[in-house]
Amino acid sequence: MSDIFTARVVAIIRKIPFGKVTTYGMIAAEAGNRCGARQVSRILHSCSEKYDLPWHRVVNRNGEVSFRSSMHHHFQRNLLAGEGVVFSVQGKIDFEHYLWRPDEPVTGSIPNS
Repeated sequence: MSDIFTARVVAIIRKIPFGKVTTYGMIAAEAGNRCGARQVSRILHSCSEKYDLPWHRVVNRNGEVSFRSSMHHHFQRNLLAGEGVVFSVQGKIDFEHYLWRPDEPVTGSIPNS
C-alpha cells in the first residue's frame, strides 16, 4: 500500500461486519479525509482482490448499490442479500437497520467475507 490513507481505508473495510454496510464517505472520513469518497472507490477497485476485502459492503450515501456499466451492481446486491441485507422496492438499504459506522466496535464472531 502506497500511503497512510490507503492503509487506513483497507483496515476499515476489513472491519465491516457480515450483514452490515457502510458508505464511501464514512470510510473516507474515518480514514482522515472527509472529502475522499472517490478515493475510497478507487482503492476498492484496485485493492479488493489483492487484500480480499468485503467490497460489496460499501454502498453510496443514499443506501444504494452504485450502478456500474459492468453489471457488477447486480452481483453486489446478490452478495448483500445473501448476508441478509434487505432492499426496499426502490432498491435502498435501511440504514437504521443495516448501517455500520466505522467508529463503532465490531461485535460477534462472523467472518468479514
